[in-house]
Amino acid sequence: MDFSFTEEEEAFRQEVRQWLTKEIPQRWYELNTGYWEETDESWAVSRDFHRKLGERGWLAPAFPRKYGGAEMSTTKRFILSQELAHHRAPVGVEVEEAVNWVGPAILMFGSGEQKQKYIPAIARGDIVFCIGYSEPNAGSDLASLQTRATEVSDGYIINGQKIWTTIAHYADYCWLATRTDPTVSKHRGISMLVVDMRTPGITVRPLINILGHHSFNEVFFDDVHVPKDSLIGQKNQGWYQLAAALDFERSSFIVDAFADRTIEELVQYAKETECRGKPLAKDPLIRQELAQAVIENQICRMMSCRLVSIYAKGKHPNVEASMSFLTITNLTKRMMNVGMRITGLYGLLEKDSCWAVLNGEISRLYLTAASVGVGGGTTEIQRNIIALRGLGLPLK
Repeated sequence: MDFSFTEEEEAFRQEVRQWLTKEIPQRWYELNTGYWEETDESWAVSRDFHRKLGERGWLAPAFPRKYGGAEMSTTKRFILSQELAHHRAPVGVEVEEAVNWVGPAILMFGSGEQKQKYIPAIARGDIVFCIGYSEPNAGSDLASLQTRATEVSDGYIINGQKIWTTIAHYADYCWLATRTDPTVSKHRGISMLVVDMRTPGITVRPLINILGHHSFNEVFFDDVHVPKDSLIGQKNQGWYQLAAALDFERSSFIVDAFADRTIEELVQYAKETECRGKPLAKDPLIRQELAQAVIENQICRMMSCRLVSIYAKGKHPNVEASMSFLTITNLTKRMMNVGMRITGLYGLLEKDSCWAVLNGEISRLYLTAASVGVGGGTTEIQRNIIALRGLGLPLK
């Protein structure tokens, strides 16, 4: 297999790098926010950057041109995603949710009117989605969700609760999984609705995360009335749309590039920092751990290349997405453990301390990693998918 890029693709990489160097605002790096650390200011900075990407067709590069995308090849999208991640651009989960999860699902299942309403606005960076999946009693067993959408003459009345809803306090719309038929088996009575978050009856309550920031929320729906055209696809067929959107979520191209940057920073820190009169990089145990992180990250990159190949052939990854997601999850946790061991007690300090190393990033990434392997489906769920659909193992 040839993993090299064409001259045109390498030229595109250079174009992206030059543009990012020019357009990523210095204030973004000064704020030094990461995943799950949004503030009102960082949110405003990132939203402005999204619109700049949208002007070039780079915010939603896979979308058709008529909807504001670039119809970019899978390989170029891979390059773009890798460069955005490596440069730590202001592109976070809000873009993933709208552009890479919800948008493709609407393109697959939505009506012409729905595509025209939502897809160009996503591509421009004008609207943001939150994901209404998890409930207090429906997480890994997502098909057990109980939020109800009762059909009435002019639409649906929604009642229920969602939890761990990322950026619901900023989002314009919710991609909502609801139960529309409680009389059939749990997988067959689910429908997907797009709900305007400004609709009366919606209450958003903050859940403060492990980093002390407001990124997650509880969302309550009390007799929320939405019109008929909120339904995406066919009624009671939402499980299949939800499953497709989850495959998009697990098919990430960016984690290995983000990890590359972190590994580079750890290697440089180990070279420059002395312990007992010699650089940490001379410690054979540290060298071994860093080498292992590089090897595992290369495996993740090969997994990403496999997904690129599948998409390029017009196919949809399922088992392969879970394999990639599981591999990346395990790498992220192990890499953060390595980072904490290398930085030692200094790694515990937060970024506002004058003694913090690497801008306090390692401790924050370490805490963030606690949620990795939960969102998007737990590691146990990914292993079950691989075992059942990939290896053909029996259910019992």
